[in-house]
Amino acid sequence: MALLRITSPHAHGPMSTQRVMQNVLLATVPGIIVLTHFFGFGTLVNVLFGSIVALLCESLALLLRKRPVGFYLKDCSALVTAFLLCIALPPYAPWWLITIGIASSILLAKQLYGGLGYNPFNPAMAGYVILLISFPVQMTAWAPPRGMGELPGLLEAIKACFLPASFDGITMATPLDIMRQNTGLLMEDLWQQNPQFGRWGGVGWEWANIAFLAGGAWLLYQRIFTWHAPLAMLASLSLLAALFYDGGSSASGGSPLFHLLSGATMFGAFFIVTDPVTSAVSLRGRLIYGALIGVLIYVIRVRGSYPDAVAFAVLIMNFAAPFIDYYTQPRTYGHNKKPEAK
Repeated sequence: MALLRITSPHAHGPMSTQRVMQNVLLATVPGIIVLTHFFGFGTLVNVLFGSIVALLCESLALLLRKRPVGFYLKDCSALVTAFLLCIALPPYAPWWLITIGIASSILLAKQLYGGLGYNPFNPAMAGYVILLISFPVQMTAWAPPRGMGELPGLLEAIKACFLPASFDGITMATPLDIMRQNTGLLMEDLWQQNPQFGRWGGVGWEWANIAFLAGGAWLLYQRIFTWHAPLAMLASLSLLAALFYDGGSSASGGSPLFHLLSGATMFGAFFIVTDPVTSAVSLRGRLIYGALIGVLIYVIRVRGSYPDAVAFAVLIMNFAAPFIDYYTQPRTYGHNKKPEAK
């Protein structure tokens, strides 16, 4: 197999893999705080338990591969995978669901291919899709946001994780679910009959998206990644939503603001699409990569069976990333784009 000769991403100065991962973990904190405020302690319990499982799975894989465990655990990549997957999971997910998702992400989507840097697919999104296809009921059991129902306390959240059979939780459809299932109501009527829509994109969801936007902006300021892929994704998603928004009929797919502040839009744009291993490498390639993810998100949300389509869109474009890189390789310094005619 011939390897592509492309410009590699180089870290300058004191920036290392460990520091990059630590910055990503720190940037997720505002979003986790907002999710905890609006949906209770479920997300926090998911993240803490998922992190322990991720470290155990990573250690087991490294031992089987006869690699130094401490050296690879210190890069924090396993923790990043756990955080990203557990943030995407519904609050109060049972322990076995978290364990299967983390094991799929770490063992199948990452270590099976050789570890960090060799995985062709985003590990967190691969684990999420495996869970969504295998356990659709548990993966759509989102708790009602604050003000729409009673939020369980910390002890109830721990009980829901480790004793799910004894926990009687209340679930509610997300705004994207309601929008996708709408067949006859105008947007104004749909908004009035479902108070969880909130002001822009759903009670809790809109503020969580703003929090992840703030975390992503901080990562941009720290130069953890470039602006090309996330802005291209958000721009193409907004453009399609604006083009096909008819003012609020029953066939409307939602306004641009609704799509930007609903579901995992900002979380996907700044924490998933920017994965340096599975995304396109060249700057022009990142623009194409991000824009196509935005297109896929809108198409799947409006026409597909899964309302929040970030994971599917990202995995599909992970397939296409090497193809994009092949046709967007930067010109080698000192050479013309086309060979001179003799």
